[in-house]
Amino acid sequence: MIPQDPVMLLSFINLKLRDFYGSLDVLCDDMDVSKSEIEEKLGGIGYFYDGEKNQFVVK
Repeated sequence: MIPQDPVMLLSFINLKLRDFYGSLDVLCDDMDVSKSEIEEKLGGIGYFYDGEKNQFVVK
């Protein structure tokens, strides 16, 4: 289960990307979570996924 609060989700996802996963796609496949849902929730607080940095960053 992933955090529902967008700020907690940001921290959780960026930690997982930094420490365990090489991309958002791999994380979503492994954890069986919706990539579009994560992008939508984090986009709502002004963040987007930067594939080169492999993290969510401020727009």
